[in-house]
Amino acid sequence: MRATLRVIDATSEWTAKVVSWLTVVLVLVLVFDVTERYVFGGATVWAFETATMLGATIYVMGWAYVTRMRDHIRVDVIYVHLSPRVRLIIDVIGTLLFLLPLLYVLIDTGIYYMLRAWKIGEVLAETFWYPPAGPFRTVVVVALFLLAFQTIAHLIRDFYQLVKNKAYD
Repeated sequence: MRATLRVIDATSEWTAKVVSWLTVVLVLVLVFDVTERYVFGGATVWAFETATMLGATIYVMGWAYVTRMRDHIRVDVIYVHLSPRVRLIIDVIGTLLFLLPLLYVLIDTGIYYMLRAWKIGEVLAETFWYPPAGPFRTVVVVALFLLAFQTIAHLIRDFYQLVKNKAYD
């Protein structure tokens, strides 16, 4: 089990490192678009949707890493004042009652729209470029699965610590 959890953690970290390079591509696309528009007076039809897809890819592929590092946003007004054991109880119950059911719904819906996009050849119609929607919808589903695996890894660790009163690894 420890090996599986380490693989999940390593996958989240590796994915974050690889996807972080997309920020460079995003900046280059935006610099090109601004230069083309304001220096040369031209317009780039593809830059808006490319920037949107790159930004969203960076965002969704970072979910698992943020969960791995436990850097997600939470309301700490009360939580930080609780004992570590009570925090574990809240984390386990919250994950079981809220996060895992939400992830199930998101993955189920995401798979439906991903398969539909590939099947009908859906295109994104924000501009006149009309890029295919399938690849981006696939990225979202992959990101949701990575988040689900990382969430389950945290749930296992938290539950173990709750029962045994010591860290899993």
